[in-house]
Amino acid sequence: MSDDLAFILEEAQDSMKKALGHLESALVKIRAGKANPQMLDGLTVDYYGSLTPLNQVGNVSVMDARTLTIQPWEKNMLQPIERAIIAANLGVTPQNDGNLIRLFMPPLTEERRKEFVKRANGEGEHSRVAIRSIRREAIEQVKKLQKDGLSEDEAKDAEKSMQELTDKFISMVEKHLAAKEKEIMSV
Repeated sequence: MSDDLAFILEEAQDSMKKALGHLESALVKIRAGKANPQMLDGLTVDYYGSLTPLNQVGNVSVMDARTLTIQPWEKNMLQPIERAIIAANLGVTPQNDGNLIRLFMPPLTEERRKEFVKRANGEGEHSRVAIRSIRREAIEQVKKLQKDGLSEDEAKDAEKSMQELTDKFISMVEKHLAAKEKEIMSV
């Protein structure tokens, strides 16, 4: 296999790993009944006029299996943090006691669990689409190389390798989704 083909396959594999990593981080944010500080990743708070990640204005910790606490480093940040949590529509209402904010995770109803499974499957579909488009772009690059003098056999082998790589990553997406669905649906 030529260096160009190896480079194309390597680039595609790296991009597919990134797509899978994005799926993993998105699935962590979907609640499964247990309190998880990573649910609040990506939540930004208005910190004196600039949007700042929550973990940079306070300490997020797990109090028990169903409670998260947020201890802001400055007391005047309690209100902006509370507003950011409400605006994020996480399905939890913040409890502000003047010192810290508590988030009590309500038990998930069957309907809410199904909603979360749908959201997880939507994230999985985004990952599958991303992986397939990476495959398509790589195959287009191989076809350009074929026009520039690459043999037809090498091009077919590269396309076959690309398809095997795609199948491998799609099956990994399916495994992640099945595990998350099991986690969400277990009471």
